Amino acid sequence: MYSRKKIQEDIPEVVTKIWSCTSEDCNGWMRANFSFDHTPSCVLCQSPMTSGERMLPLLVNMNDQVKLSAVVTTAE
Repeated sequence: MYSRKKIQEDIPEVVTKIWSCTSEDCNGWMRANFSFDHTPSCVLCQSPMTSGERMLPLLVNMNDQVKLSAVVTTAE
């Protein structure tokens, strides 16, 4: 019998560094490699954020290469 259900591929999860909002009323967080600041503030409530870790699906951020090349060219 034919089934129309699409077979979903398992996405590997890895321990990922994140920034979490320190406000009790806010659930904001972001991946560390997607932030532009060394210590970002929450985009939802502008509170300070603390670093932590979560199990998240693996994503590749191509902007990391751009950040690294910008640092190398400014250091020269």
